[in-house]
Amino acid sequence: MCMIQLTKPGPFLISPRLSQADMMKQAFSCQRQLLVTSSCSQKPSDASLTALLAPVSKVIQQVQTFREQNRSSPLFNHLSAVSESVPALGWVAMAPKPGVCCLSFFSDCQVPYVAPHSHIWILDQKHVDWVKAYLSIWTELQNYIKQHHTTGLTWSKSGPVALASAAPPPRAGPPPPGPPPPPMDFSGSSGGSGDQGPDTRNALFASLNKGADVTKGLKHVPKDQMTHKNPNLRTQTGPVRTGPKPFTTSKPAVTAAPSRKLPPVLELDGKKWKVENQEGAQGLVISDTELKQVVYAFKCNNSTLQIKGKINSITLDNCKKLGLVFDDVVGIIEVINCRDVKVQVLGKVPTISINKTDGCHVYLSKDSLECEIVSAKSSEMNVLVPGKDGDYTEIPVPEQFKTVWDGKKLVTTCTEIAG
Repeated sequence: MCMIQLTKPGPFLISPRLSQADMMKQAFSCQRQLLVTSSCSQKPSDASLTALLAPVSKVIQQVQTFREQNRSSPLFNHLSAVSESVPALGWVAMAPKPGVCCLSFFSDCQVPYVAPHSHIWILDQKHVDWVKAYLSIWTELQNYIKQHHTTGLTWSKSGPVALASAAPPPRAGPPPPGPPPPPMDFSGSSGGSGDQGPDTRNALFASLNKGADVTKGLKHVPKDQMTHKNPNLRTQTGPVRTGPKPFTTSKPAVTAAPSRKLPPVLELDGKKWKVENQEGAQGLVISDTELKQVVYAFKCNNSTLQIKGKINSITLDNCKKLGLVFDDVVGIIEVINCRDVKVQVLGKVPTISINKTDGCHVYLSKDSLECEIVSAKSSEMNVLVPGKDGDYTEIPVPEQFKTVWDGKKLVTTCTEIAG
């Protein structure tokens, strides 16, 4: 009912938000089809599951791209709320706590409405009604997950193994090239600006063959018109004739080479799991792990990654809007040069390092409350601590510090603004 209300035409619901609402309707339709499939099919392999999640992942990426293309829209707060919350549909790939994934993105979608100047939406009841209707979608989804999929997407114990739908037919190739251009005409019958044939060339050669007599055709200049004998002529102003400009080669315009899009990678290289160049991949899973293995995620955007089992270490490098869920790490988790990432530990981890990162949410488990979090040159860091009722309490990590000299050493403390 909430989606029907959001997509219902009206004087307020106009483009571009209507287009984004249609995308959300398509995303929920794709997820509904996945839920129907899981209710009558057995759980497939990880590769097949990724293919089943592809339609939802594609729509998620479209919603986020649509928001970036309409930054000047007066409804940008609404577009941002939808864009920040739509990755919550990736809960179907999370286990054993998919509800936490939905809760995380539900919190993010409320940020545009508490930002500066967001109070203008309260002045219009139509905006207020729309926000309430949209937020209720995720509230109902959380309740649905808790009731039917508490520990992950539930699959049927009988029936065939779920398979992805057949791939669409390949696109037609480019049209055949056109015919070659006609051959150039060297017959000498071109216009007046070109070669006039053998008669013109013969006349030119004849004039050159005159030798010293070639100057006889020049006009005689009287002495009263010679400037070197009449200084008064030099002071007279007149049009100055200049010779032809020397030929200069034009410098080619320097254009930036287009960035080459590298193929996505998810493979085990020796003892290192490489997860690289993933775009909008919801439901990446690494399950066959060992204690000596490490995971390195590089340039993964708008994606989710789950790591099962106990491994040595995890590194996130140059990732944007990546959601990471893992069981146990015996070494360290490093977050470097990232933006808007979420890290959730289900088991234990001794150390989490955050460097040069803007936006990092760390979800701790009850077994990992003693882990050390080390940060440098980072901002917008939050640690979420679980409570007895299962809800999380969000605590910001200090970003501003005050340093004073006490006579013997420097003493650094957090400022009151930083909390």
